[in-house]
Amino acid sequence: MALQLQDDREQLFSRLTSQIPVSPNHKWLACMVASWCAGQGVLPDYLGLEPEQFNALKKYFSPCCSIPEYALSGRKSDFSRMLEKDDLVNLLKHFSKPDSLETDWMIAIIVAGCLGSDHLWQDLGLWSRAQLSAMLNYNFPELAAKNDKDMKWKKFLYKQLCEAEGLYLCRAPSCDVCSDYHKCYGAEK
Repeated sequence: MALQLQDDREQLFSRLTSQIPVSPNHKWLACMVASWCAGQGVLPDYLGLEPEQFNALKKYFSPCCSIPEYALSGRKSDFSRMLEKDDLVNLLKHFSKPDSLETDWMIAIIVAGCLGSDHLWQDLGLWSRAQLSAMLNYNFPELAAKNDKDMKWKKFLYKQLCEAEGLYLCRAPSCDVCSDYHKCYGAEK
């Protein structure tokens, strides 16, 4: 069954990317939509977008395929993190390229992905961490540049929120000597 979903994801991705790309975001959005339609990732109904945003996204990809409105994934989001939703949106908006429809979609989808319990790239339905890094570098270049030690992206975003509030929860004087270093900077599997 998982192989069938994988094949379906790749077939849908191929259809979604058969159009002339409007921007580099086209490929990343197609990847996340294809994974979401195949029941992968943790994104909720409407991919975490508002219904009107979701309808615009569907039009963006039409007429190549039909995109359902409801999540097929059995994985659940951790809604206890919803308290930080507005803070995450504001952080990403602050560092985003000038407003565009795609930027707003990316922000909403990334924030929804932050509610998952896996690595951000997995929760978003991207196929690799490299895709996530490229997507963040393109859409939020100044913010991505701050991650100069290659911290895991979800931890990095939440660390930015804490630092903005003047909260420094780590007892070590720097990440290099922290006993949890491998949790923040280790390989993602």
